Amino acid sequence: MSKNILLITADHMRHDAIACNADGAPSSALARVIRTPNLDRLAREGVTFRNSFTPNPICVPARATITTGNHPIKCTGVKDNGGRIYDDQAKLAEVFNGAGYATYSIGKLHYVPYSPPEEPRLLHGFQYCELYESGRIIAHFDPNCEMEGLEDYHDYLKAVGWSGYSRAHAVGNNDIHPVASPLPAEHHEEAWVASRSIAALERHRQEKPSQPFLIWASFAKPHSPYDPPRPYDAMYDPRHIPEPLGGWDNEDALKGRDPELIVRRRRYGWERYSPQGVQLSRAHYAGMVSFQDAQIGRIMEWLDGSGLADDTIVVYTSDHGDLLGDFGRFFKTCMYDGSVKVPFIWRAPGLVAGNDPHRRDQLVGLEDILPTLCGLTGVNLGRDVDGVDLTPTLRDATTPSRQFYVSETGDSCQKAMVRTADWKYLYCEVDGVEELYDAREPDGELRNLADNPAYVSVVSQLRETLIQWCKDNGDARLIPDGKLSVTQADTLPPAEFSVNILGWRRV
Repeated sequence: MSKNILLITADHMRHDAIACNADGAPSSALARVIRTPNLDRLAREGVTFRNSFTPNPICVPARATITTGNHPIKCTGVKDNGGRIYDDQAKLAEVFNGAGYATYSIGKLHYVPYSPPEEPRLLHGFQYCELYESGRIIAHFDPNCEMEGLEDYHDYLKAVGWSGYSRAHAVGNNDIHPVASPLPAEHHEEAWVASRSIAALERHRQEKPSQPFLIWASFAKPHSPYDPPRPYDAMYDPRHIPEPLGGWDNEDALKGRDPELIVRRRRYGWERYSPQGVQLSRAHYAGMVSFQDAQIGRIMEWLDGSGLADDTIVVYTSDHGDLLGDFGRFFKTCMYDGSVKVPFIWRAPGLVAGNDPHRRDQLVGLEDILPTLCGLTGVNLGRDVDGVDLTPTLRDATTPSRQFYVSETGDSCQKAMVRTADWKYLYCEVDGVEELYDAREPDGELRNLADNPAYVSVVSQLRETLIQWCKDNGDARLIPDGKLSVTQADTLPPAEFSVNILGWRRV
C-alpha cells in the first residue's frame, strides 16, 4: 500500500516558535520558552531543518509554491498577496489524484480568486474540502453573514449557536492587540480544523480503507488576531517572554535597513504601542502556538489509534513567519528571519531512528514539499519544478544541498534575499538598500555589514548571484535593465495611519 500523507500547515508561524528548533542564537529565544510537545515529538521521530525558508513571505504566493513546487514568479507571476495559479502548473492534489490517492483539504487554502455564492470553489484538484478563510470570503460576498456555504467554519458556528462570535472581540486580521477568543476552546477555529481533519480521516478509513490519502490540515493561526481561547491566553507571562530582536523602540536598529520598516510602523499606528503591549502580544502569540500544538496532538493521537501512523508521512510547516516586534515591526513581507524563516519538520516511515531531534543544516524551502512527497511515495511528478526532492537529505545528513536560496516579495516595493550557508544578502529596490548579515553568527541580523569595506566583495558576489537568478528564472521586473531596480521612497504605500488596513470585520 502506498504511504499516506498528512500535510499540516500554519500561518505566521516563526521557525523559532517551535521548541525543537531552539539553539543558542538570540533569534531562537522564543523556542526556549514556548511549549510544543507534539511538534517536538515529530522532530524526535523525524527530521527538523535549521535553515528552512519561504520563497515569498506572504500567504497567497507561499501557498501557491506549496501547491506547485515552483517559485511564485513562475506559478502565479505575482509577488504580492494575490495571483491565481496558472493552469499549466503541476498541482499537489492533481498529482496525487492521478496516482490513486483520495485528496482532502481542511481549513485555509487561500487559493484566489475566491468563488462567489453558488459557484464551484477553486480547489486546484482537492476532491473534498471544508474551508475556513478567516472570514475573507464572507467579507467579500456576504458581510452580514446571512448566507451559508461560503466558509464551512462559519456554518459550523451557526449550527452550534456561536454565529458571529469569532470576531466579537472586534480585533482584526491585521490588528496586533492581544485578546482572548470569545469562543470556547472546543469551538475555536484551530480546534475545528483538527476535529474536521479527524472526521475526514475516520470517514476515509471506513469508506476507502485500501486507498491512500493525502490530507492538507491547514491551520489559520497564529496569524493575528492573537486570540487564543482561555486558558491559553494566560499561559505565558508577558514579563518572561523574550523581547523582540533589535528592540521595539530602537530607532538606531532601523538605520540602513529596509525603509518599509518605518513606513509600516507609522501606517499601522504601532508607534503608539508600548513595549509592554508588544510583550503581551508576543505572550498571546505563544499561547496560540501552544493551542495549535495541542490540536496537532489530537490528530497525531488519532493516527496512532487508527494504526495508520506507521504508513503515513507527516509534514509540518508554515507559509511564513511574523516579526512580532523585531526591529519595530509585526507581520511579514520582509526578509528577516522572523518573517522569512519557517519550521520544516518531516516524519516518514523508516526515515530515521533514535529519540533525539534529527536536525539538518541544508538550505530548503516550501518548493521542496511537492517533489519530496513524490520521492517518498514513488509518485511520478512528471515534470521538473524549482523544488528539490529532499528524500536523500532526510535519510542522510551529509547529502549536499543547494548553494543558495532566494526569496522575493512585493510588486510595488520589490525585495529579495539570497541566503547561503554563510551569508544573508537582502535587497530592497526603494533607494536600492543592500544589507548583509553573517549567518554564522548567533546574533548576525543585529549587525548590517553591507557598508563595511571588508565585505565589499561578498556583497558584490551575492548581488550578482541575485541578478543571475532573476535572469535564469524570468524575473525581469527586478532587473529591468540587467541591473537591480532602484525606485524612490515615494513609491511606498502612504505612511498615514488608516483603520481600513487593520482587517476589522463582523465575522
